[in-house]
Amino acid sequence: MDRQAWLDQVVEETLEPALPICDPHHHLWDYPEGRYLLDELLADVGSGHRVVSTVFMECGSMYRADGPEAYKPVGETEFVNGIAAISASGRYGEGRACAAIVGYADLNLGARVGEVLDRHAAASTRFRGIRHAAGWDAHDEIRNSHTAPVQGMLGDATFREGFAELGKRGMTFDGWLYHPQIAELTDLARAFPDQPIVFDHFGGPLGIGPYAGRRAEIYDHWKGAVAELAQCENVVAKLGGLVMAINGFGFHKRERPATSVELVEATRDYHLHMIDCFGVDRCMFESNFPVDRVSCSYNVLWNSFKRLAAGFSASDKAALFHDTAVRVYRPET
Repeated sequence: MDRQAWLDQVVEETLEPALPICDPHHHLWDYPEGRYLLDELLADVGSGHRVVSTVFMECGSMYRADGPEAYKPVGETEFVNGIAAISASGRYGEGRACAAIVGYADLNLGARVGEVLDRHAAASTRFRGIRHAAGWDAHDEIRNSHTAPVQGMLGDATFREGFAELGKRGMTFDGWLYHPQIAELTDLARAFPDQPIVFDHFGGPLGIGPYAGRRAEIYDHWKGAVAELAQCENVVAKLGGLVMAINGFGFHKRERPATSVELVEATRDYHLHMIDCFGVDRCMFESNFPVDRVSCSYNVLWNSFKRLAAGFSASDKAALFHDTAVRVYRPET
């Protein structure tokens, strides 16, 4: 079945449609297996929720074809900045797509990565930092991150030499990894207490391959690791990316997509633990689209977040849906 037709089986009325949202995590790409560019993004963010700005997150899209390997990822920032400029014209609604940009630079270059970071910054005033994905697992059933990390990368001396270049430029670092690696990010955060770090996708609690059928055991491990990481005041957390296929909930295999109520029932404990540990001022809801589109529509996903936050105060909701993301990523308006 066509993915859109599958998603269209579940249509919900938008909850709290006036609540301003900054979506701090989405991708754009054009691959043979699928396209997600401005039109597709606008179709999602225009589905009912008031998305006033978005943050683009690197995904290996539109790298330069020529030139030194280290500088090729700057092409992604150039590409996304063009999309942001189209959105900033105001011709496509009040929302500002890609108002902040997080790109990729190989921190394994050590201090030499500083030149790459400077080229990203020169390519766009919207550039805010990088994500160097670290998701690595020894099992063949688990796909490692697209940036080809090695085991223990976050603790490597050369990687950390490159990591230090971010702080010199006031740039952020998005940390994407799997749940057995959360302690490695904690160690990195402690070694660089002044470096802003964003903890992506709940730290990737895996539920497939060798981790299938072990949810309670993995949750207990994850819960303790998250509590430890949250002690690092320089870390903020993204609440999203939890209904990817790798998390093992299996929503993508169903005949009908999940409703927002079903999403809440499956993920509530993860969300509430993160908020308890980090506090609303260090948490932000994220869509992770179009990756999470494998399980639900954009409208249903944000409805689930609003159901999770239904008992929170207006100021707490403002932090979770907008203010934390804006403080961290400083989207252009």
